[in-house]
This record gives sequence, structure tokens and C-alpha cells, in this order.
Amino acid sequence: MADAAVNRTGSQIQRVLIAADKFKGSLTAVQVAERVTAGLHRVAPRAEIEALPVADGGDGTVDAAVAAGFERHEIRVAGPLGSEVAAAFALRDGTAVVEMAEASGLQRLPAGVFAPLTSSTYGSGELLRAALDAGARTIVFGVGGSATTDGGAGMLSALGARFLDEDGEPVPPGGGSLGQLATADLTGLDPRLASVDVVLASDVDNPLTGPKGAPAVYGPQKGASPDEVAVLDAGLVHFAAVLEKAIGGRAAEYAVAPGAGAAGGIGYGALVGLGARFRPGIEVMLDVLGFGPALERATLVITGEGSLDEQTLHGKAPAGVAAAARAAGKEVIAVCGRLSLAPEALGRAGFRRVYPLTDVEPDVGRCMAEAGPILEELAGRIAEDFLT
Repeated sequence: MADAAVNRTGSQIQRVLIAADKFKGSLTAVQVAERVTAGLHRVAPRAEIEALPVADGGDGTVDAAVAAGFERHEIRVAGPLGSEVAAAFALRDGTAVVEMAEASGLQRLPAGVFAPLTSSTYGSGELLRAALDAGARTIVFGVGGSATTDGGAGMLSALGARFLDEDGEPVPPGGGSLGQLATADLTGLDPRLASVDVVLASDVDNPLTGPKGAPAVYGPQKGASPDEVAVLDAGLVHFAAVLEKAIGGRAAEYAVAPGAGAAGGIGYGALVGLGARFRPGIEVMLDVLGFGPALERATLVITGEGSLDEQTLHGKAPAGVAAAARAAGKEVIAVCGRLSLAPEALGRAGFRRVYPLTDVEPDVGRCMAEAGPILEELAGRIAEDFLT
């Protein structure tokens, strides 16, 4: 770990970097940083604290970019069921951060409503088009938290592609209609895409179809029954076959590429139609948000998310932050709502210590309802342990 700076009195100046993701259902990443900052300063008022909220490409990605200095652009687009919603993307110096969940995420469905067969990514395509209109030369396309399983067909339609049935009519929205697809035409795609660098940012590397594909793994989370999962999987298999006839063998190659199954297969649509290149979401976002320079300034790094569990170790934000901090020789600790990882796994991932809210309040429901004050209390404990 780099040596702390020394102030005029000869004592060390601790420089803390807070790079945490959201506590889903309780606190945004920005709110997590605010609460941790307040708790640290209560015990260690001289500590220099820098907040850099992070995200891994899923919901909250645009908010993290805005907190890092990007400009927020809000427009009206089609939600997953077709009705208009207000959605945003972020832009700075020709780089746009577009979050598909802003337009096509589960949070855009009415409470308690799922539509696994009919939800569409059309609005995500409208967001991408708006980023192009705003002059984006690089688009970081964060995918995750989707309500959809349409392989990105809706997104591509919004950008000029045509997907027609045997009668030459557009197939209805949603993955449940892909079995009706007879022809695909990508020649009408927005020509600006050819000169834009599109980065597919995701924390999952699933293929499009099969036992580890988008419908089988993530369909049930979107309300799909076993029969509907089978319909969606068959539809995506057919979608890829029709695209192969239209554009050649690369359509089949992309179907098994890492990230193709991300967000209901929108990853596949991005690879095939947008010329996107896949990168792990947290790696992309750390680059975009300026994490490297912030890490150089820090003597201690605090990261975290709502649940630190096995999924965390597979591309989630805290694991990415911990890996980067460890590589830089910086000590990293984590805060979380609940913890279900063994100490050995935490150590291998680079975490020095983890502070779960359940250490303060064992009741998980109360932890979620009162996450802010409890997190502040935990941050005070961190300050006592590391900053005084």
C-alpha cells in the first residue's frame, strides 16, 4: 500500500476512495457514498474522502456516470410494453453511457407485472439513436436488469432493421414472436453505427441459447414459466438461423460468443447489428469513470453492494474494484447489506475486511428499510478500525 501523505503536524493524512455500487432496493450508489462519507467524517473529520460511485453496466450505470461528471440527457422512449417512459443516457467528450435498463428494464414494468413473451427492447434502440444524435463517437452500452428476451430485435428495429413474417409484415414485439420470423434485413441500420465504437458492457458472459443461454438462466427471473422458457429459447435459435441467412456465418458465431445472452439476448443484437465488442462491465465502467487516477490518490478503498455473495465474484462491481485495488497495492474493504461469502473467498478476492449491515441489525427487513443510518454507523466503525 502506498504511504499516506503527512500533514504539517506530522500525522498521516488518510485519503479514502469510496467506490461502491448500489444497495439494490435500499440505496443508490450515490447515497451509499454519502452515508459512508458521513460516518467516516464523524469519527475521522480530517480524512480526505473522494466518492466515485460505480456500476457494472446494469441499472444505476447512467447515475454513476453522471456522478462522475457526465451530462445527463433525458428523452421519451418506448418502455418494454410499448408505452412511453422517461429514460436517460450520459454524455461527456464524445463518449455516451447508455443503460438499456433505463428503457427496457424490469423497473419499467408496472408493479407485479411480468411480460416475458411480449416485452421489447425497442426503447433501448431509441436511446442509442439519441446518443448518436447527440454526437457520441464511443458508446458504452451497459446491459443488465432487463425485462426482455427478444435477442435485441426490438433495439435493432428502432435503429432501422426490418424483421418480417411470411406475409412481409413486421413480427410483433417480444421474444415470443421470433418463431414467426421469415426474413431479416439489416441493410437499413443507421449508417452512423459504422463509425462509432460500441462497447457491450455486461457482467455476464452467457451464450444466446441452450442450458446456459438467456431464456434458461434469466427467463424465470422475468416471470417466464418452463413452457415460456422453451418458447423463448426456440425463438432465439430461429432468430439466429434467419440472421445467418441474411448476413452469413458470423451470426451463428456471435450466438455462442461471450455476452450474447446478456440482458435477454440484447448482447447478441449488439454484437451482430451494432458491431459491438464485449468487455466485462465493471472494467469498462472503471475506465470510463476515471477510477485509475482516483485509485492512485487513495490510501484506503471502500467498495460494496447490497449482497456480497457468490455472484459478486463473477464480474460484479466490488470484485472489480477489489482486483484493481489489490493490483495497485492498496488496501480494500467492503460494506454490504448481507454477507454470504466465506473468509477464504473474500481473502482470495482481495478484501481485507467486510462490514455487513447485519452486524448492526440482524433483521434483514429492517436493514433494507433503515440502510442509510445503519451504514453510517458501520462507516464509523471503519473509521475507528482504519483511520484513527
